[in-house]
Amino acid sequence: MEKKLRTKDKILQASVELFNQVGERQVTTNHIAAHLGISPGNLYYHFRNKEDIVRQIFKEYAKLLETRIKPPSDKTEALDALASYLDAVFELMWRFHFFYANLPDILARDAALQQDYQLVQQGVLARVTAVLRSLKQSGIIAIDDEDVIDLAHSIKLLVTFWISYLKTQAPDKAIDQASVYQGVLKVLLLFKPYATEQAKPRIARLQQQYEALAN
Repeated sequence: MEKKLRTKDKILQASVELFNQVGERQVTTNHIAAHLGISPGNLYYHFRNKEDIVRQIFKEYAKLLETRIKPPSDKTEALDALASYLDAVFELMWRFHFFYANLPDILARDAALQQDYQLVQQGVLARVTAVLRSLKQSGIIAIDDEDVIDLAHSIKLLVTFWISYLKTQAPDKAIDQASVYQGVLKVLLLFKPYATEQAKPRIARLQQQYEALAN
């Protein structure tokens, strides 16, 4: 039996849907209420304003990041850990792409959200670094220890601003899943210079897998 959503959850779901469709900046609380067929007063019973809604959506996003992106365990094969990381990150990027498309502006309007975002990103950087160290220990990549953090930052930078980049290149083009997965291919390209000879065929297979999703 399908679980019935509470009004608060419906508001969050509708907000994400509208933000993704037309951009967070273009959507007001009145738009959200009208989309759901509820009164603005009903919406304000659950959320003070749109910033409150965005903050709650970010909490949900952060919770999903925490549960979906975990440091690889000793039993996890290193390249499987990389694929799991890419799948989880880009799935969340697609699900909440409004946030990535307008990140600096959204954060600039909410100091509390900015602080929460920084804390979450510290955790993401730690997880990416753990994946890279696992890849090195498993002989998938050959990289100097002092370069691991910089590569982790480069990966995080690409992931964070890939959708913003797409929007600057084609402002009127809608973001779709294929364009999001093109970002996965760009991340994999960052690994190529460090790939060991025995790992190159396996990374090439990963590329083929994501090329199918990006076309």
